[in-house]
Amino acid sequence: MTGPSRLRTARTPLRASPQLRLRIGFILIAMVLSVFAARLVQLQGVDPDNYADMAAEEGTDTVLLPATRGEILDRNGEALAESIDGRMIVADPALTADDAPELASFLSKRLGIDYIRVLERLRVEGSRFQYIARQVPASLANEVVSDAADKGFVGLFTQRDPVRQYPFDQVAANLLGFLGTPRKDGSARALAGLEDAFNDYLSGVDGEARYEVGAGAQIPLGDNTVTPAVDGNDLTLTLDADLQFYTQQVLQQTVEGSQGESGIAVIMDSRTGEVLALADYPSYDASEPQEWPKSRYRSSALTDVYEPGSTQKVLTLSAVIDAGLGRPRQQYVVPPVLNRQDRPIHDHWVHGIEHLTLAGILAKSSNIGTVLAADEFAPGVLRRYLTAFGLGKETNVGPRGETKGLLPEGAAWTDQVDDRIAFGQSLSVNAVQMIAAINTIANDGVRIDPSLVEGSATLDDGTEVGTDHAEQRRVVSVEAARQTALMMERVLDPEDGVASIAQVPGYRIAGKTGTAQRVSDACGCYDGSRTASFVGFGPTDDARFTIYVVVHDSRGGGGSAVAGPAFAKLMSYALRRYGVPPTETRPSQIPVEW
Repeated sequence: MTGPSRLRTARTPLRASPQLRLRIGFILIAMVLSVFAARLVQLQGVDPDNYADMAAEEGTDTVLLPATRGEILDRNGEALAESIDGRMIVADPALTADDAPELASFLSKRLGIDYIRVLERLRVEGSRFQYIARQVPASLANEVVSDAADKGFVGLFTQRDPVRQYPFDQVAANLLGFLGTPRKDGSARALAGLEDAFNDYLSGVDGEARYEVGAGAQIPLGDNTVTPAVDGNDLTLTLDADLQFYTQQVLQQTVEGSQGESGIAVIMDSRTGEVLALADYPSYDASEPQEWPKSRYRSSALTDVYEPGSTQKVLTLSAVIDAGLGRPRQQYVVPPVLNRQDRPIHDHWVHGIEHLTLAGILAKSSNIGTVLAADEFAPGVLRRYLTAFGLGKETNVGPRGETKGLLPEGAAWTDQVDDRIAFGQSLSVNAVQMIAAINTIANDGVRIDPSLVEGSATLDDGTEVGTDHAEQRRVVSVEAARQTALMMERVLDPEDGVASIAQVPGYRIAGKTGTAQRVSDACGCYDGSRTASFVGFGPTDDARFTIYVVVHDSRGGGGSAVAGPAFAKLMSYALRRYGVPPTETRPSQIPVEW
């Protein structure tokens, strides 16, 4: 059959049946759904947290909120170290990436920072916030950003970031320390002194602001989270800034005037053990530490040790009295030379046979007489007294690196060592140890732990220090301490003593000179140089201040001539500053000879 219907059927393709089309459609839908299901299982079942974090990171940005470092204050609230207005320079890598090499070179030169590190931060993909430099003075930061804009660079801005400042420059610098450039994570880099020892206490905790971004801008109604910064704690010291300044001036004049190598001066509140001034010379400017040798970045009053010399006789003879082995008027025959064990013992002046009382032995600073008085001790007793006075162990007032000195023990404490320790050789101390020991006599025989921190504060190692934690213990009786103080007054007597130059007009003062040979680190032997010192307290009958002055390698004489005048200046200033009325009683007249 060749009709029209037959021809149309042959030319037109056959259409698929509805059932076939339906099957094919189901297969395609199933394939698409299986892909979605696999992805869903991956996102929610295999590693949901990771993918959620990735999604969040792609849509969020984080801004650092810097904490303000706590201030270091003197006892009157004067800021010795403070954080002033500063800025951090921040980049938006979405805007800085194209000009990154040129901009990094500009910033590196202007700010003195590492080119490669800056370049990397300017190119961080997906970030809208990268800090370039921290703790930049506000004026410099604003100037750099403005100059960058004038050169056609975009994407730089500033945010608040406090800068550390030391308003008094060299005042207490050896104690305060300083901060270096921040670490890569932005945290403070404390490099010395109390800034280092109390870094965690002072630092605080930086905060952050996290916010959602889209199309390069913050989403106004997006998920924004702010964790506020926690500012650091203020650290209040026992120091008096004005007294500290004056003490440093007097110490510098004393060391330079005697052509000495270095010196230390410490002023302590006799009643509380609080350190009111602690001066080291030479010092440095904490605001410009890079201009000074690193050897100055410490307090030698805590880190350096030396033989105390004749100031030690105060401790020895007070122990003699406390133990009932002697009394101020007790009589001694003092020969010109005392031949003992390995070597003869001499006095600092040439004499024949002297008839001295115990007070005279101290007033004239007789080595021989001190050894004779100390001969009455049973073995080990003198060492127990010196340990109770605090020698041979750290004071733990705060700064790192404190030495405990050297107090021989066991087999090292020989008969020869026993003799020399009695008058201040063959042991070593640091200056804060020694003033705390002498202050025991000023405080009626009770030793008070010295303090640099008012109240309580926490060192980075977790130790709590400060006046709240200062302990007291009786070392010698009230009577022994008072008798020793009266003997110390005779040291300043114009006729019978050796240090009338240390007197303070209008006040009764107790004191003691010290002149000791110095041990060389190179040879471990005496090198011919000397340490001159003077320690004392006043007024004698109601002590308010204990003061210790030490000059190393002086060319100007012994403790009386070198350190005595400085002691008198410092004592006079402290008594006037704190309104201590003049003494109305006469000084001791205990006989020094018989």
